[in-house]
Amino acid sequence: MSVLLFAENAQGTFKKATFEAATYAYDLAQAMGTTLSAVSVGQVSEEALASLGKYGVSNIYDVRDEKFNAFVNTAYAAAIANVAKKIDAKAVVMTQSYNGRAVAPRVAVKLRATPISGVTSMVDPADGFKALRLSYSGKGVQSFRTDNDKVVLTVKGNSYQITENPVTAEVISADFSASEENFDAIAKEIIKASEGISLTEADTVVSAGRGMKGPENWGIIEEMAELLGAATACSKPTADMDWRPHHEHVGQTGIQIAPNLYIAIGISGAIQHLAGVSSSKTIVVINKDPEAPFFKVADYGIVGDLFEVVPKLNAAIRAAKAAV
Repeated sequence: MSVLLFAENAQGTFKKATFEAATYAYDLAQAMGTTLSAVSVGQVSEEALASLGKYGVSNIYDVRDEKFNAFVNTAYAAAIANVAKKIDAKAVVMTQSYNGRAVAPRVAVKLRATPISGVTSMVDPADGFKALRLSYSGKGVQSFRTDNDKVVLTVKGNSYQITENPVTAEVISADFSASEENFDAIAKEIIKASEGISLTEADTVVSAGRGMKGPENWGIIEEMAELLGAATACSKPTADMDWRPHHEHVGQTGIQIAPNLYIAIGISGAIQHLAGVSSSKTIVVINKDPEAPFFKVADYGIVGDLFEVVPKLNAAIRAAKAAV
């Protein structure tokens, strides 16, 4: 019996979300009185694989077939399930990423396990598996329980504190080759939308909406983002009007994020937008309309003209950084 972590990588590198899932998986293994193993699919260096030992991973099963260099959900699911069966994993843990959400239900079917997505707290395995997750765009909390002795869990980003639990990790070559039917759709090329900070990985996000009045005014937003080491985002209307690229659109129909700090500038706060950012740890809103819905969920708010407020904030941030 074991807990298995799917150690998702991006271009051969493990991201913050993977370490969050690793910490979660380690704590779950401790609660179950067992050990934590991981499976890595794709080309990841042995040094990077061994680094998972910092987070309590004892054994790392390395699937390196060249066919797995590009993400294919059916093939990845087959590889993960194969390792899970070999080590008799009662729980498989992965990130609540696009890839995680694509493979988790497939792995669950192969293992005859119960899938529980977007968990935000530690599962209690004592009397059936129990877990909590956010629902209704973050306005409610759902409680899950299953009597199945196997579960596949995805951990919501930025919901679990990363901690180190160092052990000596052993990297094990996993001999697995997925069948051709698992490669019916293959990604031939991955084109990065931008060279900036990834929205899903960013600790701080500076976002703006129609209050900017036009794409020519976005300089002050980009300046704030640069000063804070933040990613830039936008509301759906601004992306639809081509003021900003669509990959920056956050909300119910865009990218859903959970940064430590989300700064919303000139965005009214429609329910569709809030659905994508409500998991942010701290929300700061700048809007000249005191009745803007966003103020109801904001931790901090500034009522004022953004074209006056933002330049002053940028100057203050710049002065504070210079004084350090």
